[in-house]
Amino acid sequence: MTDSSDSPGLRRRDLLARMGAVAATTFAAGAGALPAAAVGSWDIRTDVLVIGSGAAGACAAIEARTAGAEVLVVESLPLFGGSSAMSAGVVYAGGGTALQRAVGVEDSVEEMFRFISGVGGKHPPLEKIRLYCENSSAHFDWLVEQGVRYQPRLSTGMSVPLDGESLYFSGCELAWPARDIARPAPRGHVPAASGMTGGRVLMEALLARVGALGAQLRAGVSGERLVVAADGRVLGVEVSEAGRRLTIQARRGVVLAGGGFIHNREMVRSYAPELYDCSVPWGNVGDQGMGINMGIGAGAAALRMHQGFAIVPLYPPESVLMGIVVNAFGQRFVAEDTYYGVLGDAIAYHQQGRAWLITDRGSEPPVLQDNFLSVAEGNTIGDLAVQLDFPRGALQDTVAYYNRHARNTEDPLFRKRASLLRPLQGPPYRAWDLSVDKAFFPAHTFGGLHTGLDGEVINSFGEVIPGLYAAGRNSAGLPGAPYIASGLSVGDATFFGRRAGRAAGAVA
Repeated sequence: MTDSSDSPGLRRRDLLARMGAVAATTFAAGAGALPAAAVGSWDIRTDVLVIGSGAAGACAAIEARTAGAEVLVVESLPLFGGSSAMSAGVVYAGGGTALQRAVGVEDSVEEMFRFISGVGGKHPPLEKIRLYCENSSAHFDWLVEQGVRYQPRLSTGMSVPLDGESLYFSGCELAWPARDIARPAPRGHVPAASGMTGGRVLMEALLARVGALGAQLRAGVSGERLVVAADGRVLGVEVSEAGRRLTIQARRGVVLAGGGFIHNREMVRSYAPELYDCSVPWGNVGDQGMGINMGIGAGAAALRMHQGFAIVPLYPPESVLMGIVVNAFGQRFVAEDTYYGVLGDAIAYHQQGRAWLITDRGSEPPVLQDNFLSVAEGNTIGDLAVQLDFPRGALQDTVAYYNRHARNTEDPLFRKRASLLRPLQGPPYRAWDLSVDKAFFPAHTFGGLHTGLDGEVINSFGEVIPGLYAAGRNSAGLPGAPYIASGLSVGDATFFGRRAGRAAGAVA
């Protein structure tokens, strides 16, 4: 006898529907979802419900409203903007954007694709990367149309510009091996803003556009559980507002855009233990993982939940990079002139969270800095090795090898740029603790729900969950570990947030 579940044309969802409402909700909805049968009547109705008001949520709301849908955006906190408003607002864009052309930068879609797909971790989401790169220039134009302003000025520094420049090398493009994989080009697009307020400026523009289009914004409303029909379709959300439980019907779809889970410490310890000990959980306090858990409760698959960024802000000034970074064995393990997200990843994920910066009199950090502290000082490298209890002779051998080649402007191990390459050549020698729990070491999560190109959420059987979309850090998108460039997260959130909102809003 053939099991009917294996019959051609009979999908799992069809089988569940035939099993009846009780059995279907048990298997399709999961313990973390609310069966539609338990909802007597809806307290609020809308076409598209967006959970979260950061970059992904705002862009989803704009596109859903543009598609003609009635849109409600709910935010758990009193203020809108999410973690995006706390960021520098950098969007990683390229392929010949209007800003790149305005400052004389040449770039191509193919070089951008080579960089994102070839420099990060294994098995990246190539379809998403290709789509993003091919549409990157048009997406930048769309951001400008929403009211985000940029200045046609290029910065040559490695960190976020603070003097009004809107384009810079925001990642490891100039470091090895990235520069051999793809032709370097500056792709960090920063809103015109003073200091580090680009994220606030970005979100002010996007949220103003949300309001101008007539979408509703409601603060102090926390998503609790998805409401799921017997066949697995998401119909709405149970929320909490001022201590009351309410149900919101979403006739066309729900977009989960509630941020990552860095402030849910139990989730971090369970899913991303390498990030747990990092000294600064970085993100809006609303990054509790609720959107991810709501999706999982409705049967969604989750991907790359262990990944995130772990950043050690070694620079500015860039002269610090003339020192060397070593592990607990006194050995170099990374190119010091790489992006600090790559360096942070190497420490947190591959060196048990421990590392030290070794400097001489010409590469010391400025006196007024507290990102990391001096833990050893001496007139010789051997003095440092003894104080740090490194294996006998290891640090001395590392420095001797490094110095021998640096005198010839060579770095056989990691090919540090010539402008930052010279021997460690005079006391006082110092060691600075870069360990994840000792230095200023911000961390944020990247794992999330499995989604398609239009933000549609996919379950563990590879099937789309009807009525459910996710974007930003509620989804597993472009950014991963190592995090290779600032702006990939906000770029991913804005671009795929748009696609999720457009797809949800277009549902008949």
